[in-house]
Amino acid sequence: MNQKLDVKLIALDLDDTLLNDKAEISDENVAALRKCAERGIYVVLCSGRLEAGIVPFVRRLEIAGHEEGRYVIAINGCSVFDMHKRVQILCNKVKGEILLRADEMAREAGLQTQIYSTDTIHYGTLTPWIEMDINLCKVKGVQEDDYPAMLSKGSPKMLVPCDPKNPEKVQELMKKMKDEFKEKAVIFTSKPYFLEILPPDCGKGEAVSWLCERLGFGVEKSMAFGDGMNDESMISKCGYGVAMKNGNEYIKGIADFVTEFDNNESGVGRFLEKFVL
Repeated sequence: MNQKLDVKLIALDLDDTLLNDKAEISDENVAALRKCAERGIYVVLCSGRLEAGIVPFVRRLEIAGHEEGRYVIAINGCSVFDMHKRVQILCNKVKGEILLRADEMAREAGLQTQIYSTDTIHYGTLTPWIEMDINLCKVKGVQEDDYPAMLSKGSPKMLVPCDPKNPEKVQELMKKMKDEFKEKAVIFTSKPYFLEILPPDCGKGEAVSWLCERLGFGVEKSMAFGDGMNDESMISKCGYGVAMKNGNEYIKGIADFVTEFDNNESGVGRFLEKFVL
């Protein structure tokens, strides 16, 4: 393919996509994304993490001070954050009554839940699996004295983590929650042992579409890179959906492209050099 793709915004999942298995962005990926930003293409990191957990990776790209690097999409599309103004410009929440019931169902299954603000993970009872996610996201964790009161106010996302060696527990819980909540919440596993509860009509793809419209162009001018089920909406909605070589087979099946190289081989940067730059 000789003709380069016409792209105005690139949305990038972090874990197992832009990041290698050491949770680092390779020099080759950094170089390619800086070139994209220099050419006026918006580079938007798009993760299930909180805003505070995404910002260090934006700093690594050294694009946050530029117009093309000012936005991040956090909490799997529930939040769009403007780093220049330091404000959320989009925030969707799961209703309080849904969170209270989901927390009850999780406890019945022997699990605990957590919810999110822009820089903190909040929980009622600390488990090794909640602690694992706090360490993974590199953000603060706070045990709330009145966790149900906090749940009742709603939150962009609830996570139910479990032992990675026993992911069946959240798989079973996911089926029960889907049956009960139906269209009132979006429920999926981002990793086999991380069950997520998000607001309805909310996802990475919806957030990318919203941001494209705000910036004055259509989502058909966007490109998305992802590997997992929480990337499904942006892989399908963006003009160019790119699945990682190491990605979920279903995601590879719905993508427009699959990278030749995986997340440990700078698959994103090498794809951009070939098809965009």
